[in-house]
Amino acid sequence: MKILIATDKPFAAEAVTGIREVIDGAGMQVALLEKYTDKKQLLDAVRDANAIIIRSDIIDAEVLDAATQLKIVVRAGAGYDNVDLAAATAHNVVVMNTPGQNSNAVAELALGLMVYAVRNAYDGSSGSELQGKKLGIHAYGNVGRNVARIAKGFGMEIYAYDAFCPKEVIENDGVKAVSSAEELYASCQFISLHIPATAETKNSINAALLDKMPKGAVLVNTARKEVINEADLLKVLETRPDFKYVTDIMPDKDAEIKEKFAKRYFSTPKKMGAQTAEANNNAGVAAAKQIVDFLVNGNTKFQVNK
Repeated sequence: MKILIATDKPFAAEAVTGIREVIDGAGMQVALLEKYTDKKQLLDAVRDANAIIIRSDIIDAEVLDAATQLKIVVRAGAGYDNVDLAAATAHNVVVMNTPGQNSNAVAELALGLMVYAVRNAYDGSSGSELQGKKLGIHAYGNVGRNVARIAKGFGMEIYAYDAFCPKEVIENDGVKAVSSAEELYASCQFISLHIPATAETKNSINAALLDKMPKGAVLVNTARKEVINEADLLKVLETRPDFKYVTDIMPDKDAEIKEKFAKRYFSTPKKMGAQTAEANNNAGVAAAKQIVDFLVNGNTKFQVNK
């Protein structure tokens, strides 16, 4: 069996070593494609692969057509919108993610962005503190739970909304569950976004929601840029001089937002929630273990397509 590690943004060397150890230990072969610059390189590499480990790399119908021996794709990370699930299903290819492996890294970044925002980008001026402030967590999955855990250390009052997570689960963590996104945004000065980009959520973070936030509002997005309605975000930044937006996913309108609202906006140059040595290693090794377990035992626990 040949397992291809296809990463435009490579894993850390330590992670590759860990992945190799898992795959070699199962008597399987590793192939490595890093920093490729042309899709043709990926198409050539997948032709005889039985499994692929990816990060943010695009696996679409063209790639799946080329990968005639492919049985499984594992996205090392939680999000998997870079994989065409319908095409994978049509090709009888299982798609998995590695939920939870990057969660602490993303959660720490979310709190770091909050501190950066309230301390005015460390420009020397007087800022404010997180202690005693209300934090709303929009989607209470693995990342959201880690955000709640860390925010407790800051002494924040924590609320959460998740349409798919039972109220009891949220409140057992000492977090107040609310019944709607509207209630969450109206209640909390800080919102940390952790919703996936789906047909229902794309552009769902709009002016109607953001205008409900109390004075001194800070929106933190370490989820996906597609969930933000950028036209509405610009409108809110324009009409509310108290509103700040910080993110690790650069908006399409980055230049315009930066030009108009530089003191109330920050974006990292690229998505970096999972860019830690620990998360890099955890997700890569988890992906390798899931592939071996699937190929040897047929385990589909983390399958995201049907």
